[in-house]
Amino acid sequence: MRKSLMVSLFALLVAAFALSACGQAATPTATAEVATTEAAAPTVEATATLAPGSVQINAGGATFPLPVYTQWTYAYQYVDPSVVINYQGLGSGAGKSGIIDNTLDFAGSDSLLNDDQYTQGKDLQMYPMLAGAVVPVYNISWAKDFPADTKAPALVLDRQTLVDIYNAKITKWNDPAIVALNPGLDGYLPDAAITAVHRSDGSGTTEIFTKALTSFSTDWTAGGASSVEWPVDKAGNGIGGKGNQGVAAAVINTKNSIGYVELSYAISNSMSMASLINKAGKTVVANAASVESDMADFANAFDAKLNATIVDGEGEGSWPITGYTYLILHTTSMTDCVKAQKIVEYVNWTLTDSGAAKVAADLGYSVLPAAVRDQVLAKLGEVTCNGQPVK
Repeated sequence: MRKSLMVSLFALLVAAFALSACGQAATPTATAEVATTEAAAPTVEATATLAPGSVQINAGGATFPLPVYTQWTYAYQYVDPSVVINYQGLGSGAGKSGIIDNTLDFAGSDSLLNDDQYTQGKDLQMYPMLAGAVVPVYNISWAKDFPADTKAPALVLDRQTLVDIYNAKITKWNDPAIVALNPGLDGYLPDAAITAVHRSDGSGTTEIFTKALTSFSTDWTAGGASSVEWPVDKAGNGIGGKGNQGVAAAVINTKNSIGYVELSYAISNSMSMASLINKAGKTVVANAASVESDMADFANAFDAKLNATIVDGEGEGSWPITGYTYLILHTTSMTDCVKAQKIVEYVNWTLTDSGAAKVAADLGYSVLPAAVRDQVLAKLGEVTCNGQPVK
């Protein structure tokens, strides 16, 4: 009875929280609205006022999953009132550093750990949590007004054109390559310089984006990594933003710009999103179906560490800039067994609760297919504390 009541209460609270968040995001021109998605850092005062018996869990890292993690951690306090989880959107690089040096209880990352980081962390395991789309977003000042009651069609880019923009080979919005892909925008695309926005911090979102560019064309030579030397910076038409929220804010506030953000940031800030022509030659939009199609293209791609790169799938309906977001946890060296148990219970809840899955889907993320989720839960079941299994 108590559990049923808590589930019902959770559903109501999530619905109220989601409505509140949607209301806050209704004004996309305000930079402050983008920044509000970042979780507040834990304070000494907050820690000091924890109820007796409560468990404080400090986590941080990727901003890619920050919108859903913010809602999950808010809702989970009603599932287990003894747990207070603070997740800070620090970027994947900071998250990996924090879990390695034990300043975080768990980390979020869209960027894979390398061999040196696994060695430094000693007993780290990455757990895929969700998949999501990285989308090109743009802010174009049209050369002329559209007819009354006519909405501007979505910009369409192909894989090579996106590479050429970030290589600073295409520098004007009315470049013939862009016009050819968008006949409905001929005469509307301005003779204006393109400002290409990218992440200024070490970022898993950047790793997904640049790995996609690497797959799209051999012309992209900057590599696929969490931080790269951007050709647009060398050409003078690139600017950086910290976190997904920083890139979103830069695009919103910079005329004739393009950037890349996780899908939920684009949706919640009513940003214009480009459609892409994928490897199969089909024009696709970023949504749950196109992300799920891409996941299916790479159904058997996981290695023994549950790592996988899933960009540029072959499917006709696949979104080509897709990635998993991961939770990173120490698997054998945790010594606070109460905290370890609470972390494992929380992760189990995020992966198995239908309400948690609905929250993720409503924000534009795709939950794990059953076969992948079962692999993750099996790995999670191997976590120990002081030599004993954590249940």
